[in-house]
Amino acid sequence: MIIDLDATLVTAHSDKEHAAPTFKKGYGFHPLCAFADHGSSGTGEPLVIMLRPGNAGSNTASDHQQVIAAALDQAGLGPRPGRKVLIRIDGAGATHQTVETLVRRRVSYSVGFTLPMDTASLYQLIPDHVWTPAYDSAGGIRAGADVAEFTGIMDLSGWPAGMRVIVRRERPHPGAQLRFDDVDGYRLTAFATNTSHGQLADLELRHRRRARCEDRIRNAKDTGLTNLPLHGFGQNRIWCQLVAIAAELLAWTGLLALPDHQARRWEPKRLRLRLFQTPAVLARHARHTVLHISARHAWASVIISAATALRALPAPAG
Repeated sequence: MIIDLDATLVTAHSDKEHAAPTFKKGYGFHPLCAFADHGSSGTGEPLVIMLRPGNAGSNTASDHQQVIAAALDQAGLGPRPGRKVLIRIDGAGATHQTVETLVRRRVSYSVGFTLPMDTASLYQLIPDHVWTPAYDSAGGIRAGADVAEFTGIMDLSGWPAGMRVIVRRERPHPGAQLRFDDVDGYRLTAFATNTSHGQLADLELRHRRRARCEDRIRNAKDTGLTNLPLHGFGQNRIWCQLVAIAAELLAWTGLLALPDHQARRWEPKRLRLRLFQTPAVLARHARHTVLHISARHAWASVIISAATALRALPAPAG
């Protein structure tokens, strides 16, 4: 199982309890979310949406620890589920306290890592033949991108044992603004992991797929997270739970009712347009409630297939 953590900004257009200036010069809230990744064939299931004031830090370790614990509990995995669970976080999770928490919980982790100031010197210690081609999102070789391991040449004292640092280098796109920390014309990014096996390119691709969490957050905003309508902070926390329930219903509808259809990956706006606004009439006949769907609707067959799949599911235990 893969759990992704990421934070987002929610703008407050009026004065609300605990709304505060954000690091992007906005005003509102800074919730931290955890999603279970259903893979490329599906969407993601929200596990935690923890509402925070707008001035909450991106890398606050205590918040990450709280969300990790809540996500594992929500998924029913227990406090120490083992390496079968992978937790992915961006660079905001690269704190000693957060990584140590992941180690204590005995999970696999893949966390964005900030390279040290002497990265340029470390880069020169890596021979050219050590760099191996990186993969694109489809698993093919990505031209101009390579990966290498920096674990043996970095000072990782103070970090948990078994942590590896893997670096990706890539030429910036034509016209891109170069940065002061680019080395020999390459843009360097890194992540830390405790996975001891597998090719570096596979591990790097696995980490980059954490970006799917941003799609899940966008979907959550389409189901009500864009604006928090109430004034009280506790009230808006309840609103976030309603958003999580709505997003979870969408995820499980696709998983159970449309497992082999492209509609499983449709986002809320498309679902509303094609499925949720279908012309239909409820009628009662012979003590049964019958749903009559317009045969002229372009996506009526999808709705019928979904209803058939749900009826075929076994009754829940208990």
